[in-house]
Order: sequence, then C-alpha cells, then structure tokens
Amino acid sequence: MAAGSRLLLLFLLPWLVTASHSPPGCKIRITSKGLDLVKQEGLRFVEQELQNITVSDLHGKEGQFHYNISQVKVMDLQLALSDLHFQPQQHLVFNINNASISLRFRRQLLYWFFYDIGSINASADGVHIHTVLQLAKDDAGRLKISNITCNASIARMHAGFSGTLRKVYEFLSTFIVTGMRFLLSQQICPSLEHASLVLLNSVLDTVPVRNYVDEYIGIDYSLLRDPAVSTDTLDLDFKGMFFPRVRENQELENHAVEPVIKETERMVYVAFSEYFFDSAMHAYFEAGVLAIELQGEKVPKDLEVLLRATFFGTIFMLSPTVDAPLRLVLRVSAPPRCIIKPSGTSVSVSAFLNISLVPPGRPAVQLSSMAMETKLSARVYLQGKALRVQLDLRRFRIYSKQSALESLALFSLQAPLKTLLQLTIMPIINERTKKGVQIPLPEGMDFTKEVVTNHAGFLTVGADLHFSKELREVIEKYRPAPTAAARPSSEPTAPSVEPPQL
Repeated sequence: MAAGSRLLLLFLLPWLVTASHSPPGCKIRITSKGLDLVKQEGLRFVEQELQNITVSDLHGKEGQFHYNISQVKVMDLQLALSDLHFQPQQHLVFNINNASISLRFRRQLLYWFFYDIGSINASADGVHIHTVLQLAKDDAGRLKISNITCNASIARMHAGFSGTLRKVYEFLSTFIVTGMRFLLSQQICPSLEHASLVLLNSVLDTVPVRNYVDEYIGIDYSLLRDPAVSTDTLDLDFKGMFFPRVRENQELENHAVEPVIKETERMVYVAFSEYFFDSAMHAYFEAGVLAIELQGEKVPKDLEVLLRATFFGTIFMLSPTVDAPLRLVLRVSAPPRCIIKPSGTSVSVSAFLNISLVPPGRPAVQLSSMAMETKLSARVYLQGKALRVQLDLRRFRIYSKQSALESLALFSLQAPLKTLLQLTIMPIINERTKKGVQIPLPEGMDFTKEVVTNHAGFLTVGADLHFSKELREVIEKYRPAPTAAARPSSEPTAPSVEPPQL
C-alpha cells in the first residue's frame, strides 16, 4: 500500500509543480543598470525627506546653567557615497556612507542673571545609514514594499558657538552635542520608513493592476508571485491576461510558452508570450466586436460591380430584387491566434463572409456564405509606455461552404476581396490596435531606445528608462487627503485618456 502511494505521488508530482507555477503572460526584468538610474532619482528623494526631519527641542540643567535648544533645521546634506543594489531573494539594499548633515538651531542660556539667545551652526559627520527594503506581492497582486529595516549612526558632531557666553556653551557642548546627535540619529530611520512604506508605496499604486482598456475589454496585470531578486536582476511575473468586460471573471487558461529573459545589457526588459496577445483577441471575440457590416453605399463600387457581374449574376437575374442594395457581413468565427517566431509575429484569423441583397421593406435575400482564412503580419512596438501593434494582410483565401464548384467560381473574387480588407477593414482594426495598452510601470517612468526581439513563443522589448516626472511630483499628485476614503486597489478603474490604451 505504501509503495502504491509513493508511486501515485511520483506520478502526480510533475502536475502539482506545474499547477503551482502559473506561467506569466507578461514578464518584466529590471537590471542593475536600471537600478542605477532609480538610485539617482531615489537619492534626490531621500535628500528631500531628510531635509524635512523634525528634531525635538533639547533642554536641560547643569548646575546653575539652564539651556534650551529649539527650532532645529537641516540646512544641507552631502550624501555622495551611496549604493543601491539587489539582495536575493526579494530585497533592495540602500546604503549611505560617510555622509554629512549641516544643522542650524536656536539657543537659549540662563546663568544666574545672565540670559543669552542666538543661533548655533552644527554639523553631523560620518553619517551611516543602512536600509533593507523587502519587496512582495500584496493581496491585490501589486508590488509593494512590505517591510523595511533601518540602522542609522552618526560618528561625530560638532557645534560652533559664538556670542558673549561662548565659553559657557563650549563648557556645555558635550551635553548639547551628545544630545543632538542622539535625537538626530533617532529621527533618520522613522523618516525613511515613512518615505518607503507610505510615500514610495503610493508611487507603486500607480502601476496598473486590473484596468479597463476600452469599452469592451480590460487587462489583468496582477503579480502571480513575489518578485524574484538575484544579485543583478529583479524579475516580475504578471498574469498579463485580457478579459471581456461583459464577463470580467472569465479566466483563459495559459498554455503558451513561458517567456525567458536572459539578457542584462539594457536597463529593463519586458517579455510578452503568445498568451498575452491571444487573450486580447479572445476577449474581443467574447465581447462580440470582431464583426463588421457594409451595406449600400459603404460597399466599394468596384467590388459591387464585380459581384453583380460574376456567377452571382445568375442569382441576381432570378431574383426580383436585382436593384436592391448589397450587404456584406464579415464575422470572425473563432478567436484569432497569435504565432510568435524568431522570424516574426503573425495572427491567424478564420471568418465568414455573408453576401445578401436587402430590398427595402422586405427580408434580406442571402446570395452566398463563404469561409475566409487570413494571416496577418504583426509589427509590435513600444511608444512611451504603450505597447502597440500594426497589422498587415499577408495571406488571404476564400472558399465556399456549400460546394467545390462555388469555391472555384469564387477564385475571381480573391483579389477584390483582399483589396476590400486592405482598404476598408484593416484601417479599422489598426485604428484600435495603435492606441496601445499600458505596460505596468509606475507613473513618471518611461521607456527609451526600445528594441523588439522575437523568440519562439514570445517576444521581448529591451529598453532604457528615464524619469519624465520626479518622484516628489508623483507622490504629491497621489498623496491621499486625510479624510479621503481609500479606494480598493483591486477594483478596475475607468478608462483614462493618458496614457493611450488598446
């Protein structure tokens, strides 16, 4: 019995491993080069946060001396020696070494009947800050900073005294400087913790997770698992599945090849599997929008003349409605399929074309129903943060569903119908696809120098990054009002005009 159980477990093990690791439809890799850019912007942000440190007043008594230090203000920071790097398995480490902080504060001194007031300039040198940020997937599938550990120390502090009681202050400098160094070091980590867990997470909230693309479909960019961090890269696996808005909870199983990113030369790499594009076309198909109808004047004149002059002419002559307008209905019969090869990307489409006469006030008279098989070449490119697709008709074939004889007669319609698709249908399709769909990056961060590379079953976009907005600008834009209710992060948001979407 035990042997049978072990055999069953061995048989089910591959299936259990596969089931626990859902392949991503979209994958993003940030490399050390990209992290260097993030460090530059992050360092400016840290400087701004440390300049806003609030230090409590310091007061005390030493014999007949009463002193009070207040209105402490950070005047300048020198954070030249800093480092931001990946730490497996899911951490970022931010270090600041041998930094200096210049301060100014107000002094008050009472010694017997002598009272002195003024300002003191001080400097904290040998400032060391070690911060570890833990990255994780939250309940909504969004990347978040889930925890932070921080250690800060100040090696030495010096205060410059002036005024009539300068000697007295120098006598008390040990107490004042020691107290100020303690208070300042105690404020550094809470400031950085708030900056990370609150402010930086508000920037990560701008990454789309489950958004509407247009009035027909939406996209699910939720993370499938916690980020995978190596010494040189950070990899994020996104679901990357489109869904029809009429059935938002519909799931499309992913059987596509999992994207594999091996490169590290660029700042960022984004990979899309065939599943990503298939789910988009499946969602549009389920939404019932992959159809078009041309009637009357909308039918190209040359095509109408050809149809009336071909074998349909016999049908026309037999019908009392010869002069009735034509109606062409083109409808996709199954969800189109995307095929990505190293040589290029293509889309296979199967459809029906129904040709009818529509006499006014009378039922339509169907003349023919034919099947169509087309193959479209797809050029995938990136513009800003929008992934866009340009389609072109490559192959086209029509045949009759009724008889081989009718299929032979349809041969003369191949060229005009292909022209119809190229001049009438393709512009409509490309008008929709060129709007693009946003890639899951935070607001204020965009791609530059994009290069698309095809692989077997997926494609990658290698690019560099740049900040179109400062972190502070994005934070201030999305900083929640104290009385505002937080919006659930998993709720789909309405379509926005910026950035353009598919």
